Amino acid sequence: MGRKPCCAKEGLNRGAWTAHEDHILVSHINTHGEGKWRSLPKRAGLKRCGKSCRLRWLNYLRPGIKRGNISNDEEELIIRLHKLLGNRWSLIAGRLPGRTDNEIKNYWNTTLGKKAYGKAYQPKPCLSNNSAACLAAVTAKAAPDHTAVVQTKAQRCTKTFFHHDQALLVSSSTHQQHLEPASKSSMSP
Repeated sequence: MGRKPCCAKEGLNRGAWTAHEDHILVSHINTHGEGKWRSLPKRAGLKRCGKSCRLRWLNYLRPGIKRGNISNDEEELIIRLHKLLGNRWSLIAGRLPGRTDNEIKNYWNTTLGKKAYGKAYQPKPCLSNNSAACLAAVTAKAAPDHTAVVQTKAQRCTKTFFHHDQALLVSSSTHQQHLEPASKSSMSP
C-alpha cells in the first residue's frame, strides 16, 4: 500500500531543460503559486515529471538564488560548518543566503572537499557539550580545533539529578517514587 507513481515515465522529456520549458514553469508558478507538484506538469503543459519540476524550481529558477562564483568567505564558512555539521547540506545552506543545499553539496563533492581535507579527513571534537555553542563558535570563525560533527538525533535522558536533600527511586513497578529527605526520615517523631 504505497503511493501511486507520480507519472507513467513514458513520453516525458528527460535530461537538460530548455529555455522554453523554464519559461513555461516560471510563468505557471508566478500565476498559480508553488505546490501541487504532482499535477503541475499536466496543468502547465510540460512533458516532465512533477519531481523534476519541483527540483528545477527550487534549485535553479526560484528568485533570489545565487548560482556559481562561491566566494572565499563562503568557502571558509562551508568548510567550518561541514566540520561541525557533517553532510547536513540543508543546514549549511541555511547559513548561506541565496545558496541551495544542492549547489553546496555539488560544490563540496567536486571541489571543496578535496581541497579542504584531501583524502584523510578526521573531524575534531567540539569542546562544548552544547551544539548551539559549537555552531556559534564556527559561525564566528572560531578555531577549527573546537569543532566536530553535531549529533542531531534525540537521545533519551536516563538519569535525573536532584538537590542533596531529595532522592529518587526508580523501580520496575513504578516509574518514579519520591522519598523523604534522609534527615527527616532519621528523626523520630
